[in-house]
Amino acid sequence: GVHLGLLIVNSASIILIYFMARRLFGQLAGMVACASFAILSIEPSILGFAGHASQFVVLPVIGGILILLKAIDSENLGMFFGSGLLLGLGFLMKQPGIFFLLFALFYLAFREWKRGLLWRSLMQHMGLLLLGAALPFALTCLILLRAGVFSKFWFWTFSYAQRYGRMVPLSIGLENFLSSASAVMSSAAFIWIIAAIGLIALLWCPKARNHAVLVSGFLVFSFIAVCPGLYFRRHYYILLLPAVALLSGAAVSLATAAFRDYFRNALWATIPSLLFVFAFGSAIFHDGEFFFRTDPVVASRTIYLPNPFPDALKVADFIRSNSAEGDQIAVLGSEPEIYFYAHRRSATGYIYTYPLMEPQPFASDMQREMISEIEKAQPRFVILVLIPQSWLRRPDSDTTILSWCDAYVRGRYQLVGVADLLKGETEYRWNDDARIYRPRSSLDRKSTRLNSSH
Repeated sequence: GVHLGLLIVNSASIILIYFMARRLFGQLAGMVACASFAILSIEPSILGFAGHASQFVVLPVIGGILILLKAIDSENLGMFFGSGLLLGLGFLMKQPGIFFLLFALFYLAFREWKRGLLWRSLMQHMGLLLLGAALPFALTCLILLRAGVFSKFWFWTFSYAQRYGRMVPLSIGLENFLSSASAVMSSAAFIWIIAAIGLIALLWCPKARNHAVLVSGFLVFSFIAVCPGLYFRRHYYILLLPAVALLSGAAVSLATAAFRDYFRNALWATIPSLLFVFAFGSAIFHDGEFFFRTDPVVASRTIYLPNPFPDALKVADFIRSNSAEGDQIAVLGSEPEIYFYAHRRSATGYIYTYPLMEPQPFASDMQREMISEIEKAQPRFVILVLIPQSWLRRPDSDTTILSWCDAYVRGRYQLVGVADLLKGETEYRWNDDARIYRPRSSLDRKSTRLNSSH
């Protein structure tokens, strides 16, 4: 269901990028732009095959910008509101979506200034845009307030998020950027080069200068949306792909027109398109093994090792077969997929343990709350994930919960399952076999232990 939803959303984004590029640079640009986005957005180097919040920002943002362009040309007040509504949905998907709203305000102000600034018109259009953008967030706040969880929502979305966004120093952020950017661009390097040519073409080509502020501004604000926190994780770059795709389309379209005008020969004019076909094909060839021949388990191991994503299925199957539908379970680690696969509710609201290990002022309180929730719920099963990537413990981490884990599980539960992650395979042991099994993975830190209440 998650992947089907992602497929639909990404396909809709591809279609909208076609219409946006066609509106700006013509039919050929639309075809190249949507093809560029299609291949870039599913590259394993950008984790595009997994459902991240970033993909769900892209769709409403592109729709919102398209409607904004039509609203500016037609002076249709309802379209300004509709544009803001979609841009507000982009922010609702993920906080960095706010930068696309800022871009819309910037471009709207630029167009009003270029036409001869009329303050009343500008304020009216901006007001409708902001009203539409505020509506999804305001409705969400009202729903959560009525549900009695607004304080939790505000804490995780803003209070904690502010601390999380300030943990990485600038020097480390620069290292993160250089490392992730090279990895992201490596799979489809030629398409990124074509996009760079498109950026240059906006400056030297008279036909493109009318849209230079729009496309270059979109690129700048898209890049800013990738930057918050300075983590530069690979899937963050999905927010940059629509701008890159537009530039790629512009490059091929403008180069085709330039070749046609210079050589006066239709055959020469096909060269830019042929070069793009080569770039597109090389991107597919680069990851052909992943796209066409790798099964899901091997793909997961290749991209995410040593995270136990395939192993979670078997652990969850055991839990579902040995518990009642109303039983609660607790995963001590960051493997919430076990709850999903097992069809069992969590005994705690903390389905990830990364924040508990971070050097931020809320960590100790989070640990105490998680401990309290689990002890109160007395879950049927406790799954202890010993893989370091499931905790991301640091030298300065508060380790109170780790000590509690050991004492709590040993005192109240018996071992009924072990998933031992070895090179190339996973060793599973259940019930009596689990209790006598000695894990072979390094330092007993690459296994998942399943514990059942007495």
